[in-house]
Formats: sequence, structure tokens, C-alpha cells
Amino acid sequence: MVIRSKTFVEYYDEDITLFRTIWSRFWLGLLVILMLLFPLVSDRYSLYVINITGICIVGAIGLNILTGYTGQISIGHAAFIAVGAYSTTILGEWLGVTPLILIPLSGFIAGLMGVVIGFPCLRLRGLYLAMATMAFGIIIEYILFHAHSLTNGPMGMASPPLSIFGFKLDSHVRFYYFIGVVVVVLAACAKNLMRMKIGRAFIAIRDRDIAANIIGVNLTYYKVLAFGISSFYAGVCGSLLAYYMTHINPEYFNLFLSVEYIAMIIVGGMGSILGAILGAFFITLIPEALRILLGVISTQFDLKGVVFTDQVKVASYGLFIILFLILEPGGLYAIWLRVKNYFRTWPFTF
Repeated sequence: MVIRSKTFVEYYDEDITLFRTIWSRFWLGLLVILMLLFPLVSDRYSLYVINITGICIVGAIGLNILTGYTGQISIGHAAFIAVGAYSTTILGEWLGVTPLILIPLSGFIAGLMGVVIGFPCLRLRGLYLAMATMAFGIIIEYILFHAHSLTNGPMGMASPPLSIFGFKLDSHVRFYYFIGVVVVVLAACAKNLMRMKIGRAFIAIRDRDIAANIIGVNLTYYKVLAFGISSFYAGVCGSLLAYYMTHINPEYFNLFLSVEYIAMIIVGGMGSILGAILGAFFITLIPEALRILLGVISTQFDLKGVVFTDQVKVASYGLFIILFLILEPGGLYAIWLRVKNYFRTWPFTF
């Protein structure tokens, strides 16, 4: 009898056993019911925040595929989101394409852009790859500001209305359910993709690319493929953002947005789809919590100068990145694994 040890992916995919027990299925069903009922008991602003979080989840999953699973650092993720957003607004205005086609089409356009950028970056890694992707983001931002005939420059563009089979999604509640379906589908696709040959090749490249090449992994093909898949998710994220915000402008797609998505995958846990989801929730909701906290402090201590600004927001991202890298490199996903394993072995946990 041959005994072999578990591979890296098999070890980290053990979380799929979570939903095989009666109690786990009960809690999962309860979570689904609460998510379905949430719009009925929440206000408009809470729905807005949750919808933005759902859109961010799509982008975070895409970046996690490239950086967390494949080990290719990117600081230009905002550029691919911008490509998806502007593809939706421009094609929707010129061609009047239906959203069911336009959303994936915007993702494919961004994915094609990712493939184009992935080829020249094949020999780059680490800091050099990060600088190259950041330069691409700066170039895209410059084009958005100065290509007035195409993007309308700093004034931005109005997005086309979103309707599915004649049913208009013109409220926060309707967008909530639509975004929820998109998130579930794309998260399931990414999870299954990481269990396939492609995902195992990505992980092999991340862990030791030279060894992966020796055992037959085509580094050129899979690195470029990782850029393409990641950019596709970013393009879909940008398309959803354009539809939901109804108006986009280049100021939103700056370097700080890329830093925000990097914070999501670091805080949530790199190399995990659930980690990307947790990180998107954490990073999106933390500014709201800080805004409330600063409001209470300014009221209690009569500090009128204490306000929540974009600088405070970016500084908080940097602080959380540092804290998680030092105290919990595995992110929120590692904490979730410890909690799950604790209750799985209770009362024999020591």
C-alpha cells in the first residue's frame, strides 16, 4: 500500500468538508435566508455599502488569482477595473448592447488587455513586476483624463441603464440581488478553477517557478493566463461599478484603488477565495466604522477638526496591512480556519 502526503491544494481545500454535516448545512441555510431577507430590513445607505462590497468581492477575487495563487504582484488592478467600466459606458452608448452581453464582454476586453500586459512582464517578478503594473495603471489613468473624444476627460461619462429581459434594475434592492447572483457564480467558478489543473499550475508557479518548469508547467502560458483571468474579473467588477454608480470619472481609478484591493487580499488571506471575500467585507466596512468612530470622538470631545478624509482612509489601509503582515500573515482566512477546526474537534480541543 502506497501512502502519500497531502498536496498543498488538498490541505487548503479541506474547508469544503465544512458543509457536509447537518449543523454546517443548517448554518449555511440560515446565512442564505438572512442574506435574502437583508434588503427588507435595511436602509438605503446600508444597501449601498453592501452592494459596493459585492462589487469589490469580484475585483478582489481576480487580484487574488493573480497575486495570491500565482504569486504575480500587481499594483495596476485599478487600471483593469477602469477598462471594464469604460468599455461598458462606451459600448453601451455606441452600440446599445444588452447588459447580459456587455458585462462579460467588458470582462473579456479587460482580460485581453491583461494578456497584452502579461507578455512583456513574463521575465519580471517581485518589485520589478509591481513597478511595471503600477506604470500601466498610471498610463491608463493619463489616457482617461486626456482622451476627451473617447472618455470625456475629467468630466466622466454617464453609464447606460441596466435592464435584464426588460426588467429595469433601478433600485438598491434589485441591484443587491443581481450583484449577489454575479458574486456567487464568479466565486464558484474561481473556486472550481483553483481545484483544476490550471489552479494547481498557478500554485506551483507561486511556490517555486523553476521547479514547476522542470516538471512540465508552461510558465509562459500559465502566467499570461493568470493575468487574463484576473483582468477578466476586474473588468466585470468595473462593468458592475459603472452600472451601479450610473456615472464614472477617471479620478476613481487611481493608485489608491489598487492599494485598496491589495489590502483586501492581504487582510483577507492570499491564496483563498473565501479570504478575498472576507477581505473585501473588512476593507469596505472599516472606513464606515472609522467614520462613525471619528464622528463620536469629535462630538464627545468637541474636536471640530477631526474628520474622515481620503488620507485617513488610505492610512488606515496601510496600518491594517502592516498589522496583518506582522501579527496574522494568513489573514482573516487563517483565523477562520482556526475557529472552524476548534469547533470541529470540540470538546477535545486543547
